[in-house]
Amino acid sequence: MSRGQSTGRDIVVLTDNDRYLGLMLKQGWAEKLDKSAIPNIKNLIDVQKHPSFDPNRDYTLPWQSGMTGIAYNKTLTDPVLSIDDLFGNPKLKGKITCLNDIGDAMTLVMLSNGDDPAHVTDKTWNAAFNRIKQASDSGQIRSFTGNDYGPPLARGDLSAAMSWSGDIPQLASPHIVWNVPKDGGAIWTDNMLIPKGGDVYTASVYMNYVYDPKVQGLMEAGDPSRNIVGIYYIPPVKGAGVWAKKFNPPVGSNPLIFPSTETLNKMHLFDNAALNNEKYLTQWNNLISG
Repeated sequence: MSRGQSTGRDIVVLTDNDRYLGLMLKQGWAEKLDKSAIPNIKNLIDVQKHPSFDPNRDYTLPWQSGMTGIAYNKTLTDPVLSIDDLFGNPKLKGKITCLNDIGDAMTLVMLSNGDDPAHVTDKTWNAAFNRIKQASDSGQIRSFTGNDYGPPLARGDLSAAMSWSGDIPQLASPHIVWNVPKDGGAIWTDNMLIPKGGDVYTASVYMNYVYDPKVQGLMEAGDPSRNIVGIYYIPPVKGAGVWAKKFNPPVGSNPLIFPSTETLNKMHLFDNAALNNEKYLTQWNNLISG
């Protein structure tokens, strides 16, 4: 992209707590949306309309959002309702995992420390980083994972894990409980973006299609009659929940997919500047790969 060459893709999806989204916008490696081809942009939920990285949504549209919290297997452990529980219970030693995403993990630990993850300083970074490192070095944390914690958590090989909300409905296990930590959780959004050289019109028409509430509701709920599995993350489209309930009532009523305002008010964003701090990134990558 730095050479002005096309990636061969019309849409890429990047997370707002990932450094590459801001980098692509800053470097001019994204095409402007053709909003004339996206009349359904009117269905974008209000809270997503003016993000700091793209204030007028000229370059990006949300794909799905998710929450980061703690999941535990209730047949194996008492409720795990905080980072203190996750890192501090000796009965969980070697039976928990930590997410390998810097924004997710550090947000939860900073909140537990009483610090603001939206405004990271060296002091708050070091306090959270050292706490995670200590839990890793002591063996409390078995490993750092992406969403591959799901199957071992469901089958009882793990007792608890830092977890993304959308993974839990897909496990369909009555033993797994997901919760927002008592000190607060993280929220993130995957955003559609057209890389330089992409077909702007075609990409914009597709974005318009998925912003139809009926289509979004089907995407979320799936079609049980045809064994089509839903996305199970938080949709950015007004009216999607109404349609999801029609297609699959349990999904449309699932608070992890359609969370309450009370739940969303407990969510926090990670400091975007910290995602591009080379010192922090080097420390983090050394930790999760060690």
